[in-house]
Amino acid sequence: MKNHALLTANSGLNTLPYNPCALLDFALLKLGAGEEYSGNTGDREFLAVILGGKATFEIGNIVFEQVGGRPNVFNGKPHSVYLPAGVDFSVRAEGAVEIALPSAPSDSAIEPYVIEPSRVANGIWGAANFKRYYHQILTLASQPDLPARRLIVGETFTPSGNWSTFPPHKHQVEDLPRQAFHEEMYYFKVSPTDGFGLCHYYNEEGEEENFTVRDNSIHMMAKGYHTVVSAPGYTTYYLWFLAGEQRVQATVDDAALSWVGRTVPMLKELGG
Repeated sequence: MKNHALLTANSGLNTLPYNPCALLDFALLKLGAGEEYSGNTGDREFLAVILGGKATFEIGNIVFEQVGGRPNVFNGKPHSVYLPAGVDFSVRAEGAVEIALPSAPSDSAIEPYVIEPSRVANGIWGAANFKRYYHQILTLASQPDLPARRLIVGETFTPSGNWSTFPPHKHQVEDLPRQAFHEEMYYFKVSPTDGFGLCHYYNEEGEEENFTVRDNSIHMMAKGYHTVVSAPGYTTYYLWFLAGEQRVQATVDDAALSWVGRTVPMLKELGG
C-alpha cells in the first residue's frame, strides 16, 4: 500500500505518478510569464485553484481575464475557475503562475464560472493544539448556488505544532445522514518550504502508514482514517478535494478518539 507521493514541480503540467483513487485525479500546472497551456477536459470537471499568480482562461468561447492575485497560498484567499466536462480550454500566464487542478468524472452540463475570494468561506475548526484554519472554496454547504457534479474543494492551514483533521475521520460508506462515500486527496505546501509535517493514515483492514509531509507532496485516500500534524516552527497547508456520488458531506470519527472532538466547546470557552 502506498497512498502518498512527492510531485514534480516542473514548468508545464505535472501529473500524479500513480493514483489509488477511482474518481479523483490531480495535476499541478506551472507556467512562466506569457506561457500557455491548452487541453480538453474530456469526461471530467476541473476546479482550477490559483495557488499563486494570475492567468487568463479561455474555456470554449468564454474568456476570464487575469484571474488570481495572491502571491502564494499563505497570503490570502484563492481565485478559482470551474471547467466543465467536454470543453477545450487554454490558460495563459500573466506572470509566473501556479495552478492546482483537481478533477472528477462529470456528466453534467454546467457553464464555466469564476469563484472570487469574496465567495470563499473561512473559519476555524478544532481548538487548542488541534486548531486549524480553513477556506471553503466549492462546497454544497457554503456555496449552494455554485454547481458541480462531484467536486468538493477547500483549503486548510495547520499552525506550528498543531494537529489537523483531528479526531481522525473517514467517509467511505454511503449511509446518509451518518456518513457519505467520498474519496479525498490532500495536496500540501509548507512554510518555510524546507519544513515538514507528518501524516498518519489507517483503515479497518489493518493497513497503516506514516509519511513525511513535504512541500508539493500529496496524500491520496480512497478510504480510511487520516490526520496531519505540523512540525514546530512550520505551517502546513493542504488543498483538500473530494468526490463521490453526491456532494453532501458526512464523516465518521474514529470511535476511540471521538471524545477529543467533544472537548472543543470547553476549550474554546477557556480561550483555546
